Amino acid sequence: LAHLPSNIEAFSSAPYSLSRRRTPCSPSTIQAATLENITEEEPAESPFLPTASAADGVLLLEPLSQHVNSIITSSESLFTSITDVTTNAIQSRSFDKDAIINYSVFIITIAIVLEHIFSVDIGITRGFTPIEIAERIALDNWHSYTHILSTAPIQTKAVTSATVYTIGDIIAQRQQGTEVGKLDRWRILRSLAAGGIGHGPMSHLWYHLSEDFFENVLHLHAWWSFLPKIAVDQLVFGPIWNNSYILLLGAMQLQKPEQIWEDMKRTTIPLMVSGLKLWPFVHCITYGLIPVENRLLWVDAVEILWVTILAGEASGDSDKDVDVGAEALVAVETNDGSLR
Repeated sequence: LAHLPSNIEAFSSAPYSLSRRRTPCSPSTIQAATLENITEEEPAESPFLPTASAADGVLLLEPLSQHVNSIITSSESLFTSITDVTTNAIQSRSFDKDAIINYSVFIITIAIVLEHIFSVDIGITRGFTPIEIAERIALDNWHSYTHILSTAPIQTKAVTSATVYTIGDIIAQRQQGTEVGKLDRWRILRSLAAGGIGHGPMSHLWYHLSEDFFENVLHLHAWWSFLPKIAVDQLVFGPIWNNSYILLLGAMQLQKPEQIWEDMKRTTIPLMVSGLKLWPFVHCITYGLIPVENRLLWVDAVEILWVTILAGEASGDSDKDVDVGAEALVAVETNDGSLR
């Protein structure tokens, strides 16, 4: 007991099992057990702690530093790769956006046209056979067109030419290898405007003026009267319209008058020569068989084929001899639209 007060604190920190012992102990035994438990043990050597000098520690840290640098370099390379992929994806997405816009416009336009064509006889074809429905749809659409043509001839022909010139310009761009997503929409709109503002109204006036001149002034009613009409068309109206077309395009592109005039001088003769390859033969039907009111529709339908031929000829191999008229047509605005 004489030793107990001096070791009471150490005894209180002894293991819990010692305080629960049931066997009687002498004070000397308690003191021995207490001293044994409070003796600090020597820490064991750890394989992860440096045991050498400071210089040895620096040498041991060098591989770790190299590993960290390697990780940083790999991270930078990964970040650069992700940036490149993201940039390419954004650029690809921009191209896809243009393609989606163009395809959407085409699909919506075609859907509207088809809906209008096939709904002309809606409600009155019940009980008809498929062949009868097809016949009635074609016939009634033609009757609808002629009715609108008789009530609003200039507006109808303007829409007709605008449609044909739009289709012609799309064909021309595609023939040159332009993808759908990269079609020049402003160029297409210029062709649409040139056809609607220029070709439709001007052709309406020309065909009526020509017919009135030959029928009522010259009194040519013979079967061969279409021949002088063709000659006058090619020598008079052809150059007038070609230059009017160039003027319209130049004005819409905000070109200088000098540039427009140079384009006119450069393309007038080549376009006339190129037109002689097709239009005299086409106009044998135009002035010989087609009524005056329907001549523009016939000519516009042929123009779609004509601009396709010219565009394909102009976009052929560079070592081939390309027609001068096709080159002139391309020179106006990279084959913008069709010139008759």
